[in-house]
Amino acid sequence: MALIYNDSILYYIPKYGGNDLSKSALVIGGGIAGIQASLDLADRDIHVYLVEKDPTIGGIMCRLDKTFPTNDCSACILSPKMADCNGHPNIDVLTYHEVQKVEGEAGNFKVTVLKKARYVNPSECTGCGDCIAKCPVKNIPDKYEFGLTTRKAIYIPHAQAVPRVAVIDSSVCMKITKDKCGNCQKVCGKGAIHYDDKDELITLDVGSIIAATGFKVWDANVATEYGYGRFQNVVTAIEYERIMCASGPHRGHIVVPSSGETPKKIAYIQCCGSRSQKKGWKKYCSSVCCMYATKQAMITKEHGDLQEDIFFMDIRSYGKEFEAYIERGQKEYGINMHRGARVSNIEEDPVTKKLIINYTDDNNDGVSEEFDMAVLSIGLTPPEGAEEFAQTLGIELNEYGFCKTTVFHPLETTRPGIFVTGAFAAPKDIPTSVAEACGSAAKAGAWIVGKDFEPCAPKVYPEEKDVIGAEPRVGVWVCHCGINIGSVVDVPAVAEYAKTLPNVVYATESQYACAQDCLDAISNAIGEMGLNRVVVASCTPRTHEPLFREACRNGGLNKYLFNMANIRDQCSWIHMHAHEEATAKAKDLIRMAIAKACLLEPLEGSEIPVTQAAAVIGGGITGMNAALDIAAQGYPVHIVERNSELGGFARNFCFKEDGVAVKDYLADLIKKINHNKLITVHTGVTVKDIPGFKGNFELQLSDGSSYPVGGVLFAVGAAQYQPNEYNCGTDPKVTTQIALEKKIEAGEFTGKDVAFISCIGSRNDKVRYCSRVCCASMLRNAIKIKMKDPTANVTIIHKDIRTYGFRE
Repeated sequence: MALIYNDSILYYIPKYGGNDLSKSALVIGGGIAGIQASLDLADRDIHVYLVEKDPTIGGIMCRLDKTFPTNDCSACILSPKMADCNGHPNIDVLTYHEVQKVEGEAGNFKVTVLKKARYVNPSECTGCGDCIAKCPVKNIPDKYEFGLTTRKAIYIPHAQAVPRVAVIDSSVCMKITKDKCGNCQKVCGKGAIHYDDKDELITLDVGSIIAATGFKVWDANVATEYGYGRFQNVVTAIEYERIMCASGPHRGHIVVPSSGETPKKIAYIQCCGSRSQKKGWKKYCSSVCCMYATKQAMITKEHGDLQEDIFFMDIRSYGKEFEAYIERGQKEYGINMHRGARVSNIEEDPVTKKLIINYTDDNNDGVSEEFDMAVLSIGLTPPEGAEEFAQTLGIELNEYGFCKTTVFHPLETTRPGIFVTGAFAAPKDIPTSVAEACGSAAKAGAWIVGKDFEPCAPKVYPEEKDVIGAEPRVGVWVCHCGINIGSVVDVPAVAEYAKTLPNVVYATESQYACAQDCLDAISNAIGEMGLNRVVVASCTPRTHEPLFREACRNGGLNKYLFNMANIRDQCSWIHMHAHEEATAKAKDLIRMAIAKACLLEPLEGSEIPVTQAAAVIGGGITGMNAALDIAAQGYPVHIVERNSELGGFARNFCFKEDGVAVKDYLADLIKKINHNKLITVHTGVTVKDIPGFKGNFELQLSDGSSYPVGGVLFAVGAAQYQPNEYNCGTDPKVTTQIALEKKIEAGEFTGKDVAFISCIGSRNDKVRYCSRVCCASMLRNAIKIKMKDPTANVTIIHKDIRTYGFRE
């Protein structure tokens, strides 16, 4: 859709004529989960409305410094997706909007949305900031910075805001509240300020809805024993994230709040607001705190040598590469881990403002230790207004206030056609939220892509300029990447050096080259300065090259006339302690990139038909669900299962989840597979080979048959570790959880004294990962034994108890 002003009234019209808007999808929430879901749907040629209540998309992730377990720059990962979302022809990004009413049924919803008055015309505002500079209203707590700094009455939420459009806070604006001032309108050269703007209601027709409203951090003021709000040097983890961040109030320099000095000792206090029966606290585990605290401690260590202590009950590093990450924090970074230590309270020295942290050590002795700062690892709670939002959508919440789902249908709400993704369903990390977003998009898309579905029209690009035979005219952008590059490489000096190189007609530096304003600058400079080659010196082309190529294409330049110099991975990251040498190397890398760019020639791509079928390798629960979702969108699917029947390892389970036996769920799933005309099941065979290329593979099976497929999904599951520890396999009294579960279910177990030993085959020198499911399985069997015989003596021997999320 386009945004058109007429007498200060905002009207919405479709971007492309002929597109049936009733076949659109609605995504509510512009965080990473909502963005990913929108992109997946839009890439499927489905029209998407992305509704975000704040003035910009990005959610919590855009406020983070780094992400675990890779320590990648959060902005480097998110900014390209934000830009893709904003520039996608099939996505209408409706920021500063809120859903008010949802009527209708799956496939045909009518949604009423409130467009909040922004007082700035998005189509006219250039994000120059002149209005902000002239605004006299200061010292308004900045929500984006969690109150660590202030903003003005008119503001752009942050440097990488998408869209980069100012917004006026009407509650403090002197012109709106007192009819005084008006400076911002006077200095706006585009006439984008409209004080008479009003809230409006618009109606959207959509086929399906995805709720991706995220979470709210727990209010640390409830934990009075830790002194948050009273002691200046006690901060929450999300506040500390902003302190660490290059775009934060201290530009990435970590300082003690009370003195502004560099800290020498920092304490991280885990489970603040989680895993407790105390009033105002949450009973569940917030799932991410152990990992983000370790990440913060590791990144802080890179800023300087200091002592860091993490106080925790259990370390819940259950995800992929998480266990190795924790080990790295201890061994490589020297982070002190205090297992089983829950801090009782924090006191403050009134003179020095240092903190005295009282806790019990491994010997159960009381210890008082002085620290410069304390970081409270606060948990995740349902998003603000979750109850009202659920009522608006007509969906139910669970006992903790999150969206109600089931174990077997984790992406489906209680209302057909409305799906959920990300932390609104339960506390979870970014990788899980992104994976769920892809699943939600697949399910939401299935309600739209029927027989009468008409894909959105393709994006129309400017006419491509002819550069054949022309002298190279190179434009160069050198990125600070916050402090990822800028804290090591002398970026201004590198940009000045680039100006001296042959064929360079323009060179500049940018705080974030992947931000929307810089992408627009690249597109505009191609036309304004006659550029026919573009070079960006920033981070990795693995993630960012497509983004910059798209910017070139938007400027009318062939996308293959672009080149990148990776001065982050190949320079600032590996030479972080050698600033002069890193700067010299950055100059070399840019000189090489420019020389190569001058030799580039325009290329043309071609389209190849894609085989409209898919293969799923593995017939367990995951594979069958994937096959059903693919078939729901109209594509034939081949399931390949090496065993004689479908079901996978789940056939060994005897327990129930949400009151439903796994075996009953499995039987129903197999029935759906067998009755689906688009799904072909191949049992008792294996994959011999898969020659071909993306979009056109040949699935060759061991029985000699072969099938053309466009894509292949592997869902082969995992095998149970076969232990030989503790005489397992030779002593009949030593068994596995699966075998014990079967005995309990059959009524064959009569033991009175039972010891459970966890982490067998996991978390050791050979297998460094956590197997994730063992603690829950162990506790489930232990509870069954105690329920059957309350006099039974049950002992659990463990390193950590990892009942993350609602399993706490």
